[in-house]
Amino acid sequence: MKIHQLSLFLENKPNQLSEPCRLLAEAGIDIRTLIVSDWERGAKVLQEAGYVVNVTQVVAVEVPDRPGGLVELLEVFRKTDINIEYMYAFTFGRGETAVLIFRFDNPDVAIERLQAAGVSLVGSSGLYKRVEK
Repeated sequence: MKIHQLSLFLENKPNQLSEPCRLLAEAGIDIRTLIVSDWERGAKVLQEAGYVVNVTQVVAVEVPDRPGGLVELLEVFRKTDINIEYMYAFTFGRGETAVLIFRFDNPDVAIERLQAAGVSLVGSSGLYKRVEK
């Protein structure tokens, strides 16, 4: 299950982030880390305002929130050529699991491996439901 994150290219000077965040808020689009509640509408709103927007497919997975949880997950890819380009945690402070966001060089193959290993994948709507609880 792939989800979409938006990246903006902003000038590196003070107050550049305020306007795109305001535009998304006015359009009723919520932001969680780099993932917005409606990526297609969010990208359109920002592009129409003149921003350069990059849409990236990422994969959200549940891992046990304890020492070694990430290592166990990474074992799924140990003997493969699947590259993890980057990852970050999606924090919501609930339960005994954490959600990590991964950008893989081949997300479809990564998803197949994760599912075969019994790893729980989380869709974008699932991310928002977790936060709203």
